[in-house]
Amino acid sequence: MKVVYQTCCGVDVHKSFLVATIIKTTSGVEPSYEKKRFSTFNNSILQFKQWLIEHDCYDICMESTGKYWVPVFNLLEDVINVTIANPKWVKAVKGNKDDSKDSKWIGDLFRLGLVPGSFIPSKDIRILREYTRYRYKLTSCKSSEKNRFQNALTVCNVAIDSVVSDVFGKSATSVIDYLIEQTDNSINHEEISSRLLRSLKKKSDSVIESIEGYQMTDSQKYRMRLVRAHMDYIISTINDIDTMIETLIAPYENAVQLLCTIPGVDRNSAITIISEIGINMAQFSSSKRLCCWAGLTSGNNESAGKKKSVRITRAGVYLKPALVQCAHAAVKSNISPYYKTKYERILKRRGKKRAIIAIARMILTAIYLMLSSGETWNPSDLYKIDMPQPLVEKQKEKAIKQALKLLRSEGIIPPLLEAY
Repeated sequence: MKVVYQTCCGVDVHKSFLVATIIKTTSGVEPSYEKKRFSTFNNSILQFKQWLIEHDCYDICMESTGKYWVPVFNLLEDVINVTIANPKWVKAVKGNKDDSKDSKWIGDLFRLGLVPGSFIPSKDIRILREYTRYRYKLTSCKSSEKNRFQNALTVCNVAIDSVVSDVFGKSATSVIDYLIEQTDNSINHEEISSRLLRSLKKKSDSVIESIEGYQMTDSQKYRMRLVRAHMDYIISTINDIDTMIETLIAPYENAVQLLCTIPGVDRNSAITIISEIGINMAQFSSSKRLCCWAGLTSGNNESAGKKKSVRITRAGVYLKPALVQCAHAAVKSNISPYYKTKYERILKRRGKKRAIIAIARMILTAIYLMLSSGETWNPSDLYKIDMPQPLVEKQKEKAIKQALKLLRSEGIIPPLLEAY
């Protein structure tokens, strides 16, 4: 096989130490190996960096083991070309592996160009990504606390969620606060009615009926106060994170505004997408490669002429849900029917779930082309979607005439079509 890197290094990194193997290849001679072990403390990583420079080695490859590769990458990326490999591409054979052998194996694969590198964005994008992912986790935690609070109401015989549309709205929150403040389980009907606002005043009888005879002990009230306090703290933290995100996204405001021209993509979704893929599409060779990296394309799993499972991969843990959310909004958008029309066509053939994934893949493809060219959202086949129905019929008739003309020229037109 052709040697891609004449001098390179394979690194097996762990929490407290790393093992590096420098491989030098000269023409007509077997490659030479030199191994060394370093600590993952900063001063030791800098010694590792100097060791690489002394051996004229500026290309290294290491496995993406948890977050242990990040400190090494931070100190090497300014001078050394670091390739971060997915573990599945550098996995060694069981029964013949240890730290020393692993670094040699990684180096041998990398030397021959058999290890595709993972996408690592620039440092400012990585910092923005940390905030957006933390916000995603806090939002999930807030949803869990809301479910926990509603379950607490259910076990206390409070069925107010069957009457109001939002248990955490102003009226419902005021009524629940009144119930928690009571020393016993009695209620004042007039007090409950006075706490209802706007259209909910018409449902005062139903609200009172839904909470009449509720059973809530002091211990349950205390737990509900704790859940409410935690939920308020999470909301406050999310607001602080949003303020910081606005500061970090300021240099990429033009890209955010560009992505917001896509139907279904709002500002928060655009920020999440940029934090995951950045704005430099040169990192991806094509839009298909980006969609594959995001886990939106079906896999290839065929053997002996038989196709096995070709489901989408589990990649894109944060990017894929954001794009699917955008897809759901796009197919319901009243501003542009473009994605809605495409969704309805795919829905008939492939079902809802596959259709939504297909729309998410279309949106990501549009994002790739928009960030590459700087143009706003304007699909080449948009005119077909927005075209009035008479023009569509006219275009269809023209296509039929052209097809018949081609069949006549080839001499294969069926007799039944001669009337045309």
